[in-house]
Amino acid sequence: MNAWSHLPNAHHIDRVLESVKSHPEIWATAWDTIKDMVLDVAWNSVGNSARSAARSAARSAALSVALSAALDATLDATLDATTDSAWSATRFATVALIAYDDASKYLEMPSDKLRVWALLSEDPAAVLLLPAVIALERINELECEL
Repeated sequence: MNAWSHLPNAHHIDRVLESVKSHPEIWATAWDTIKDMVLDVAWNSVGNSARSAARSAARSAALSVALSAALDATLDATLDATTDSAWSATRFATVALIAYDDASKYLEMPSDKLRVWALLSEDPAAVLLLPAVIALERINELECEL
């Protein structure tokens, strides 16, 4: 049991952390491919919403503990074999899955559709999860090739 086990997206957070341990280079590539769009949309279009949601989440003691523990686990998962790029992608995904209870729906969308949805809807969860979706798609492709 971990500090985020009680959260609706706990299983998805665990999945993200496991996949970055197994495939840090894919996470780094996913972030490097999409980071400019994610950062532009996050800061320019949804920055206020994302910051507001983060502040609201931080006010909750349970979410603060979960976020801190998840980010520590994210750092531990990425520290040994990854770059700042993999850390960034993992951190964004973890924050989205903690702050937005309904964010897991975006993990089921194909990355091309999610990219369009993130731009059109300006939903912070969609924007933050885009690098994760790209990474998870590539990991699934690799595993299917084996």
